[in-house]
Amino acid sequence: MPNRWKLVGLAGLAGVAATGVVVARRRRATVEVPPDELRERLHERLAAVPRVVDSVPEPAPE
Repeated sequence: MPNRWKLVGLAGLAGVAATGVVVARRRRATVEVPPDELRERLHERLAAVPRVVDSVPEPAPE
């Protein structure tokens, strides 16, 4: 009976290791973006966001 639990533990450990490899591969593939393209994307996203400062009314003069 103890040998079965060892096998279950080893199988679980192998599953966790395999999941880590898959996550690392996906992450590595998405990181490789040239800096110029990344900068351009960020500028486009910033231009699409409405400015909060423009929508705030100015304080009344005293």
